[in-house]
Amino acid sequence: MTIVTIGPRTGAAALAFLVLVGAAVAQPAPVAPQQQATPAPQPQPDALQQAIVKNNAYIGLMNRTLRAAESLDRYRSWVRSPAGPTGRERIVYGLYGLYDVRDEIAKAKAATTAAPLEPALDAAIVSYIAAYEALAPIIGEAEAYYERKDYLADKMAKGREIHARLAPAAQAFVAERERLDGLMRAWKSAVDREELADIERREGRKARWQVRNVMIAARPVVDLLPGGDRPVVALPAFDAALERYAAAVTEFDAYGAANPGSFFVFESSPRNFLGKLREFRQKLGRGKGDARRAGAGFDLTWLVNDYNMMVSTSQSATRFGK
Repeated sequence: MTIVTIGPRTGAAALAFLVLVGAAVAQPAPVAPQQQATPAPQPQPDALQQAIVKNNAYIGLMNRTLRAAESLDRYRSWVRSPAGPTGRERIVYGLYGLYDVRDEIAKAKAATTAAPLEPALDAAIVSYIAAYEALAPIIGEAEAYYERKDYLADKMAKGREIHARLAPAAQAFVAERERLDGLMRAWKSAVDREELADIERREGRKARWQVRNVMIAARPVVDLLPGGDRPVVALPAFDAALERYAAAVTEFDAYGAANPGSFFVFESSPRNFLGKLREFRQKLGRGKGDARRAGAGFDLTWLVNDYNMMVSTSQSATRFGK
C-alpha cells in the first residue's frame, strides 16, 4: 500500500471568518386563542437575510472545523516521514482533539437546500462535510492513542497503522477545505457588499456601517498575507488592498472623532492593525515580497492574531444610532 503525505500546511495561524449579523426579521404579534383558526401569515425574510443565514451557517461550520486543520498541523510538526511515525522521534506531540460540531453540521446541511441556492457552493459544503466526517474519527483515535502513550508499549505499531488511514483522509479533507475556502471567499464578498449597501440605505454611514466597512476592507489584505505553502507575496496586489483598507480606516477614525463613544473596545483596533501592516510591508519590500528573506515570521503570527481579535470584537463594537 502506498502511503501519501498529508498535504500542505495551513500556515502560521488560523484565520477566522466574520459572521454576519444582519437585520432581525420581525415576528408577528401573538394570535388570540379565538383567532387561531385563521393565523396571521408568517413574514418571509428578504433575499439578503436569507443569504446571511446561509452564509453564517457555512462560516460557523468552517470556523469550528478549522480545529481539524490545526490538529493536522500539529501532527505534521513531528511526523516527518511519508510512511508515518517511526518510533524514533525525539518528541511526540500527538494531535489536538476535535470539537463537537454536530450542531454546525446540521445547520450547514439544512442551509444547502435553503434559498438562495448556490449549486457549486452548496455541493462543496456537502463534500466538505463528508471529508470531515471521514477524517474526524481517525483523528480522535490517534489523539487518544498518543495521549495514552501506547506507542511506548507497542513500538509505534498502531501509530503506523493509524497513519495509513489518516494520511489519505487528511489529504482529502485539506483538498475539500481549500476548494470550499475559495468558493466561500467569493460568496462572502458578494454578501458583504449587499449587506453594506443595505446598512447604508437604512442607517447611513453610521457606526455599524463603519465597522462593517473596515472589516470588509481588511479581509483582502489578510488573504494576501504569506502562508506556509505560499511565502512570496504579490506586492502590487497587496499594496492595492492595503490602500483600500487604509482609506476605510481613515473614514472610520474620522467618524469616531466626530461621534465620540460610537465604538466599544474596537475603536483603536483598525488603525493599530493598519500600522502593523505597514511595518510588515516594509519588511516584505526588503525581502522582495518573500517573507522568508524578510525574516517576518513572528510579525505574521501577530498580524493574524490581531486580525482574529478584530473579528471577535467587531461583533459587539457598535452602539447603534450614533
